[in-house]
Amino acid sequence: MERALEALRVGNDKAKAVDGLPVRAHRPGQEASFYEGFALRGIRVDRIQPGFLLCSFTVPPRLTDVSGKMAAGAVVNLVDQVGAAVMTSEGHHKKPSVDISVAFLSPANLGDELEIRSKVLGNKGGLTGTHILLMNKTTGQVVAEGRHCLFGNLIKSKI
Repeated sequence: MERALEALRVGNDKAKAVDGLPVRAHRPGQEASFYEGFALRGIRVDRIQPGFLLCSFTVPPRLTDVSGKMAAGAVVNLVDQVGAAVMTSEGHHKKPSVDISVAFLSPANLGDELEIRSKVLGNKGGLTGTHILLMNKTTGQVVAEGRHCLFGNLIKSKI
């Protein structure tokens, strides 16, 4: 346990380096989000149509584990964020997640370019289901498949 704690301990110099990272606001008039800048920086929207969202993302060093593979939490984060974002393609407000299921099928490595496909499966009452597929663009291998359930009013936003 002591060795594990020592490995996880962050020195002042590293903590200061993280605190000094530039973080820009993603939405006009709102405060900058370190989370969005760290976890989502580099994601590109390639195509959007009602009920469908296609994105690209190159695995950066900041989201990999010690072996150079994309961290499981980073994969789940993409399923969560892209699964929720596809709702806006239908003109709805984002709703909070109530259930996420992710199957990890093959690893994504540092520098791999991923294709992320998200589609709305349907709406029933206040529930919306989405399906998210992460694939390696070069090999065609499925990295992960996710199902995402969100709950809230289906109020159309004024886009």
